[in-house]
Amino acid sequence: MKERPLMPRRVSYSRFGGPEVLELVEIERPEPGPGQVRVRVRVAGLNPVDWKIFTGPAAQAYGAEPPSGTGNDFAGEVESLGAGVTALEVGALVFGGLRNEAQADFLLIDANDVLLIPDGLLLPQAGALDIAARTAVASIAAVGVAAGDVVLVSAAAGGVGVLAAQLALRTGATVIGTASESNHEFLASLGVIPVAYGDGLVGRLRDAAPAPFTAALDNHGRDTIDAAIELGIAPSRINTIADRAAAVELGLSADGAAEASAADLLEVARLVASGELVLPIDSVFPLERVREAYEHLMAGHLRGKIVLVTQ
Repeated sequence: MKERPLMPRRVSYSRFGGPEVLELVEIERPEPGPGQVRVRVRVAGLNPVDWKIFTGPAAQAYGAEPPSGTGNDFAGEVESLGAGVTALEVGALVFGGLRNEAQADFLLIDANDVLLIPDGLLLPQAGALDIAARTAVASIAAVGVAAGDVVLVSAAAGGVGVLAAQLALRTGATVIGTASESNHEFLASLGVIPVAYGDGLVGRLRDAAPAPFTAALDNHGRDTIDAAIELGIAPSRINTIADRAAAVELGLSADGAAEASAADLLEVARLVASGELVLPIDSVFPLERVREAYEHLMAGHLRGKIVLVTQ
């Protein structure tokens, strides 16, 4: 791949705020220390938690203080090895996550914290997987989805929801997914029963379900949680990644990416690479248009993931 002739860049912000605080800044090319590798980032994925960090509410929880970098998910190739690294070679295609550092031309990361990209997995998909894949796996495990379950998945066409819905289907469960109407045909093609958001949601969900609901995976917020409770789903079988306050209040689980492993991530990557799982790429933005990318993310109603490319 042709390299940019300019200085390396990263997305940074010097104060909390909306996407307008994000800017590209030039940096020195970082040199890997012992046990590290330098990755030439090609693709960096966006996640809702990113904007919750740079706008301020989640910054402390994720160790971010301006000035700070942004992003977590990435894919690229190993460009340089630090002392003692023997398990990777220069040129190896890798992916993973590095909080507050991924949206850049280069990053330094412990060699043990990257995974080789499976054959058949496209770079945009690899660069969008880390948080969404691990969160989807964790949410399924949190409520013990199994054959015979009837599962509500909110934001079922989004990055986490689309993977969680498909993983639930693979257990033999029936999945009813809420999404904007523009995504209904897509969800139906996966085997998900689509239902629109809005007034009358509980009634539409009851009408769509072939049997009573037994579990819920909330990726959207309090409206989904309230609907799940009204549908008679036990709090112990509701997992939310969108409203931790409600989880504490109501005794729900709130398992996310931290509860899943690198092995879980690699397994999802293999399933996407083989075509057994579908991970749509909603849109691709150059790094220079990072503000626009986050505006699109924050507007919602996505199908899959948004990614940045560094060239």
